[in-house]
Amino acid sequence: MTGAQRGAGSREHASDALGEVMTRLARRLQEEHGDVEATLRAITASAVATVPHAEDCSIIYVVGRSRIEPRAATGDLPGDVDALQQRVGQGPCLDAIHEQDVVRVDDVGAEDRWPDFAREAATLGVGSMLCYRLFVEGDRLGAMNLYARTARAFDDESEQIGQMLAGHAAVALAGAEHEYNLRRAVDSRDVIGQAKGILMERYKITADQAFGVLARASQELNRKLVDVAHELTDTGAVPRPSRR
Repeated sequence: MTGAQRGAGSREHASDALGEVMTRLARRLQEEHGDVEATLRAITASAVATVPHAEDCSIIYVVGRSRIEPRAATGDLPGDVDALQQRVGQGPCLDAIHEQDVVRVDDVGAEDRWPDFAREAATLGVGSMLCYRLFVEGDRLGAMNLYARTARAFDDESEQIGQMLAGHAAVALAGAEHEYNLRRAVDSRDVIGQAKGILMERYKITADQAFGVLARASQELNRKLVDVAHELTDTGAVPRPSRR
C-alpha cells in the first residue's frame, strides 16, 4: 500500500468516525425535544466531548442586540467571560453574532481586535476561543462559544467539527423552542378555557361575557390574560386592583 493510499484510508476512517459522532449527537438532541434547557445542556456537553481540544462550552443569547443572556455552560469560566463581554461591550462572541458566522481566537493574550476584552480574558485563564453564530431571530440572537486554557489549542479540524456541531445544535434548538412554544400556547388556551368555564357557571354568563371579564381584569391590572386566568383557577376569585 502506498503512502497516498494509507493517507486516503486514514481520512476516510476519520470521516466515518466523525459521521458516527454526529449521528449520535443528533439522536441525543432529538431525545430532548420540547425541553429547551435540556437541549442547551446537551449541546454544551456534546461540544466539549466532540470538538478537539475544547475544555469548556457555553451558549448565550443576545437580546436587543446588546444584552448578553447566559443560557448554558459547562463550567465557571464561560460565565466569567460572558460577564466580561457584557461589561466591556466587545469580544469574539459578540462579533460571531453581529459580524461573522465563526470567530476564532488563537491567542487571547496577544489579541488586538478587542484589547479591553483580551487583556482581562487572558487574566481569567482563557488561552483560545472558537465562537459560532447559532441563530438570528428578530432581536434575539444566539452563539455557541468554545474555550481552551492554552493558546493555539484549536486547529482547522477543531473549527470544522465545531461548525458542523453548531449546525446540528441550531436545528435542534429551533425544534425544541418551537415545541415548547406550542405547548405553552396549548396550556394557555386550556387555562383560559377553565377560567371562562368557572365564570360562566358562577355568574350564568356566556363565553364571550366571561372572556370580557378576564380581558378587563387583564387591562386594569396590566397583567397578561393567561396570568389572570391562572390566578382565577387557583384561587376561585377574579384578581382585583389593590386598594391603597
